Amino acid sequence: MFPSPVPASSDQCLYAALELSKNSWLLAIQFPDRDNPSLYPIRGGNAEGLMVKLDAARDRVVKLTGQAPKVTLCYEAGYDAFWLARFVEQRGVDCLVMDPASLQVDRRARRVKTDRTDVEKLLHTLIAWCRGERHVCSMVVKPCVEEEDLRRSHRERDRLVRERTGHINRIKGLLFAQGIRGINVKSRYKTLTPSELITGDGRPLPERLACDIAREIHRLALVQDQIREIECERDLAPASCQATERKRYQLLSLKGIGVTTAPILAREVYYRQFANRRQVASYLGLAPSPYDSGDSRRSQGISKAGNSLVRAIMIQIAWMWLKHQPQSALSQWFHRRAQGRSKRMRRVMIVALARKLAIALWRYLEQGLVPEGATLSTP
Repeated sequence: MFPSPVPASSDQCLYAALELSKNSWLLAIQFPDRDNPSLYPIRGGNAEGLMVKLDAARDRVVKLTGQAPKVTLCYEAGYDAFWLARFVEQRGVDCLVMDPASLQVDRRARRVKTDRTDVEKLLHTLIAWCRGERHVCSMVVKPCVEEEDLRRSHRERDRLVRERTGHINRIKGLLFAQGIRGINVKSRYKTLTPSELITGDGRPLPERLACDIAREIHRLALVQDQIREIECERDLAPASCQATERKRYQLLSLKGIGVTTAPILAREVYYRQFANRRQVASYLGLAPSPYDSGDSRRSQGISKAGNSLVRAIMIQIAWMWLKHQPQSALSQWFHRRAQGRSKRMRRVMIVALARKLAIALWRYLEQGLVPEGATLSTP
């Protein structure tokens, strides 16, 4: 016996979920006249094939109800990032990107995990979320192409700085093993000649070791050149997101926030629209995580969710804020709380200061409220 067709409604919607992998995709569509979703395998990366399936499903619902449904698709954020969402949205399909870490899972020790169960879980979560049950998951804010491109400069610089540190440590380690100490590799790499160095026991460096160090110096020089090039691109290249760049210049007007940290804050955090201060702290992973069950009440520390790069930068900015803004209300609050405390407690308190500072900067950018007692930089 076939189920009877669902009568047409003004808010008819067709829900679909997509399980992504590198080689294959699995599409699940919930038709209004069926209890179980229909599954369709698609070759990985075949976005046109995905649209063929969605268009065929839309046509089927039109024949069933007489109305063209609104199609809503979802998938988990991952390797495919946001290009797929932009692709389907250009073709009239609403697309939501879920945060994988926010999905609720079975807590049994051994649970069934297949592409079929995963995509059905995504589909049921999407339907619940669209019904207004926003606690079932979190949706990722999709940046526009220009906003996403603005992040490339400081993210690439961060990777290159780590690579530079690796080259410097490698050169220092090779020299130290030969009894050569006290050389500032970072500042002297241009004039450092391995063939002229003398080991701790009074002999020149072995030929192969000298060649190894010379190649490391060459790679270090290349990384340094690329860092300078990226810094010019980050600070001087024209950008199409004028609102984000205006916030970057606003941050630069505060003492304690420099040319390295201001672009990260503006392009990673404050380009978004936050409803309240709790959303700011939650996005940075600086919100507290209480444990309140029965008679047990304790704090588990900060959540450490969200953007780890910006969270680390905010803690660095908090230390710099104490140095460059000693008369501000936030600095005075920190000194009152941390006075006479151990070094460990000061490290705990600096995280609390970073949270308060992130909220203060958000209010400064959105409402023009300069943090109390803060000093602006002279142009």
